[in-house]
Parts: sequence; C-alpha cells; structure tokens
Amino acid sequence: MRFSERHNLIPVREAIQIDSMDIELRTSLWNVLQLCVWDHVTSYSGTSFFRMNPEVHRLFIRLWLHHFKRPVDNLDDNWAIMIGRIRQEFFNWEWYEVYDFVEFVANNYPYTDGDSYINVCNQYLERECSAYRFVDGLITKITDEQEVAEIELALEKARGPVRTHLRRALELLSDRETPDYRNSIKESISAIESLVAIALGQKGTLGQLIKKLEDEMGLHPALRAAFSNLYGYTSDESGIRHAILESTTVDFEDAKFFLVVCSAFANFVTAKIPIRKRP
Repeated sequence: MRFSERHNLIPVREAIQIDSMDIELRTSLWNVLQLCVWDHVTSYSGTSFFRMNPEVHRLFIRLWLHHFKRPVDNLDDNWAIMIGRIRQEFFNWEWYEVYDFVEFVANNYPYTDGDSYINVCNQYLERECSAYRFVDGLITKITDEQEVAEIELALEKARGPVRTHLRRALELLSDRETPDYRNSIKESISAIESLVAIALGQKGTLGQLIKKLEDEMGLHPALRAAFSNLYGYTSDESGIRHAILESTTVDFEDAKFFLVVCSAFANFVTAKIPIRKRP
C-alpha cells in the first residue's frame, strides 16, 4: 500500500475495476503494447514501414477490415502518423473498447513472444485491480488467480467435446456485451457429462456414471460425498442445477462458480483415471 493510501490522502480502491478503467490501468495496457509490439517495428525516415514490417502491415489490415471496419485506403504508410492516430484514440476509447483492442492484437499478430505479451498484460491487470484477465486468449471477467489457473489447466488438458464445452462456457461468460450465464452453466455441466462418459466408455445418466466413476477411481468416502454433491448441482430433475437455471437471477457469480467447479472436477478426474481412459 502506498504512503498516500495508508494516510488516506487518496482513496484505497476497494472495488475491482469492472465496468470502468482508470488512467493508470489504461496507461499500463498501452505500455505493454508499446514494449511488446510497437517497439519492435522497424521504421526509417523516407522508407515504407509497411514494406519493412509485413507482419505489422497484416495486423493493421486486419484492424481496419475486422476491428475498426474502416476503408483500408486511409491507412498511412508512415509509422509516426499511424501510431499517433492509434494512441490518440486509445486514450479516448471507452474502457471495453480498450479491452477489445488489446485482445484483438493478442489474437492477430504472430508474436515471437506472444505468451510474454499476454503474461505482462495479466500482471498489469492484476496490479491495477482489474476484474479481467487473459484466459486461453480471451479477456475474461475472472478475478481470482487460482480460479484462472484451474480453468486454464482444464482447457489445456481437455480434448474433444470436453474442451469444446469448457471453451464455450468461457466465451459465454466473458461476452461483455451480451453475456449468457444460463447457457454458460449448461456448457460447463455438459463438459462434465462428456468427461465422465468418455472416461468410462459408457452411456447413462450422469448420476449413474458418477457412481461408476467413484468405484473406478477408488475414492475416499469424503471425496465420494463430494462427487455426490456435484451430481446434486448437475441434476436435470430436482437438483440445484434445475433450481438455478429456473431462477430469474442467474448472474456472473453463478456461471463463474460452475465453470471453476467443473474445471476443477475435470482436472481431478483427468489426473486420477488411467491414462488409457483420459478424455
């Protein structure tokens, strides 16, 4: 905590930046772009920077075509002019437009150090109390680092329909314009249903399959009870899943909880079952 914060000279930020972005966070994200991207552009006076930097040229073409949706004939083949235009707009965009831009660059520029760019972004997002982090290439509204790590591990380890459902759950959760929390929950649960069916090589209700999975893994009674509770959450009929999805207030926390719990469950099962049966 800074001296000024300890002595109440400026307010301590108790609330995480969710629907806003202060100048410190905005500047930090610009600095990541500057150090990880713009500083690597080769530019000499009187020389076409696009010709000297074909990867940057492709990035700007994609920005103009797909992100800004502007006429490509207004691209200027002068680096100082182009970066000046981007910088001016960057510091005047709405907070979500900054995240849109940072995410677009991460997914449309072939970095030699792409992981570094994303990792540095995440460091500054954490430092500046942002509610968002990069997870699997998407800027996602998840604040706890352990939760982020659990989801990332599940996406890294999962294959086939399990990964497809988890990825879709994340996309629905992190959509800042039209988030779909109910369907995010459904996708998280579908990942578990697919995981258990693939692991056992059998069909059946999730309740039946989880009981068989318990026997397959030789679970301790305490973990067996935890698995049974998980079925209560995932039950289609009278379980908590049914009650939550019928509720009029399914929110971010509900969807995040299911994604984190189902990711942790997937990681646990994947680590415990024999390699030959891993999904």
